[in-house]
Amino acid sequence: MHILNEDLYKILIVEDEIKIAESLKQGLEENGFVVDVCNDGNCGLLSIEQNFYHLIILDINLPSINGYELCKLIRQRNLQVPIIMLTALSSLRDKLEGYDTGADDYIIKPFEFKELLMKIRVLLRRTLNHKIPEGTILRAGNLEINLESKEVKRGETTIHLTMKEFQLLEYLMRNKNHIVSRANIAIHVWDIDFDTNTNVIDVYISYLRNKIDKPFSQKLIHTQVGFGYILSENQL
Repeated sequence: MHILNEDLYKILIVEDEIKIAESLKQGLEENGFVVDVCNDGNCGLLSIEQNFYHLIILDINLPSINGYELCKLIRQRNLQVPIIMLTALSSLRDKLEGYDTGADDYIIKPFEFKELLMKIRVLLRRTLNHKIPEGTILRAGNLEINLESKEVKRGETTIHLTMKEFQLLEYLMRNKNHIVSRANIAIHVWDIDFDTNTNVIDVYISYLRNKIDKPFSQKLIHTQVGFGYILSENQL
């Protein structure tokens, strides 16, 4: 079993509330992490361009460059560093926007520090243990995804996905012809415990269907009522 050596990991906190930022810095350093802090988006972007980080914590309401825009800029640079959005905004629309910009997880203020620490450890372990399987192409029918270039195609048609849509599709493809529950999707794609009060997963399944299935005659993503979803080339 792999043990996570936290003293090897460097985290950037971009948070304009100085007391919160310093409190998080102290708590993470007490748990063995190396931590940098920025109090506005410009500082955060400069730090990201000049340093390597294993994980980034972003507030959304930041001066100069807000968290959504900063997250987009990070992903445009093809950086796959895990990002946790830290914010007081709690609506489904806010969460979807955060995931659409490339965030890996989302935590609502106020929160327990232990909850944030748990999410950090989960994301770091996932990053540490992530291995591209032998061959970097996953296929189902004429659907093909390249795990290295992040390209998605159906036949000769290129399909553009957000990062979270890609992660969801990859999970479905890795479990091709097997039913996956909404709870398993929540854990493996969002790294969160399943919340029966949210329909984020259903919204993203709908996004995928509109891009992957709707323009084509053969449907690949199927709903198994009461169980979850299955990606299959077979007509169900």
